Amino acid sequence: MAVLVLETAAVTAERPRRRTSPTATVLLLLGAAYCLLPVVWVVIASTKSSGDLFSTFTLTPGTHLFGNIGFLSSYRDGLYWRWMINSLLYAGAGAAASTLVSAMAGFALAKYEFRGKSFVFNLILAGVLVPGVILAVPQYLLLAKVGMTNTYWAVLLPSMISPYGIYLSRIFAAATVPTEILEAARIDGAGDGRAFVRVVLPMMRAALVTVFLFQFVAIWNNYMLPFIMLGDDQLFPVTVGLSGLLNQGATQPAMYTSVVTGALLSVVPLVVLFLGLQRYWRVDLAAGAVKA
Repeated sequence: MAVLVLETAAVTAERPRRRTSPTATVLLLLGAAYCLLPVVWVVIASTKSSGDLFSTFTLTPGTHLFGNIGFLSSYRDGLYWRWMINSLLYAGAGAAASTLVSAMAGFALAKYEFRGKSFVFNLILAGVLVPGVILAVPQYLLLAKVGMTNTYWAVLLPSMISPYGIYLSRIFAAATVPTEILEAARIDGAGDGRAFVRVVLPMMRAALVTVFLFQFVAIWNNYMLPFIMLGDDQLFPVTVGLSGLLNQGATQPAMYTSVVTGALLSVVPLVVLFLGLQRYWRVDLAAGAVKA
């Protein structure tokens, strides 16, 4: 058996590697350029003055980045940074709550048997297909009935449920949480809650990080829901706040530069989040390779 394995490895080593098609490489480069060009333009445009922003279209950076940041920070006593804090609150708390709900619901759908299980799962699949924009108005009407519009809860509560997060957690729990381990935990005296916290959550870490990232980005970039729910600009997230600045650009051209600078700064937390959490994917992939 060992000889057969060695011979197979030798044949695989001698087999020539397939070369990447030049056409595929060109298409990938074009796709990367298509995605990165707007980002490059935002970075360069944020360094220009309001007079240079639309006078000529060049990719030559300017020298007004810190001046633009200072002007944006001084707008209405730092209202922009209030919007950023609001976005961090909405996205952070909403994504954390959504991840917990998705983990519990997905685990229950994967490992428990109860009446109506198939109906509930099919209903969640239907929810994945429904765009969130369609639900914004019904959610507004529901929350208006209980007097919760124009509050932080008006944005946080709808963000706590993610059909796609529940679906992903259900698939991952069914594939990575062995029933034998749960039975062993129950034999050792652990209840369902303790087994979920001490056994299931660590095993679902990779999926939960993915759910958290997806939901964080979705809430951070959400515009329609907070636009409908909120009327006080002190409660606005950065998406709605920058939209208001953009509307002021018709009478105050300097606001266009502030909008571009604000858009650049609003991307920084997302970049930091992805760079900070990517190590969890690497750890889980390596662990999976060792187990295999």
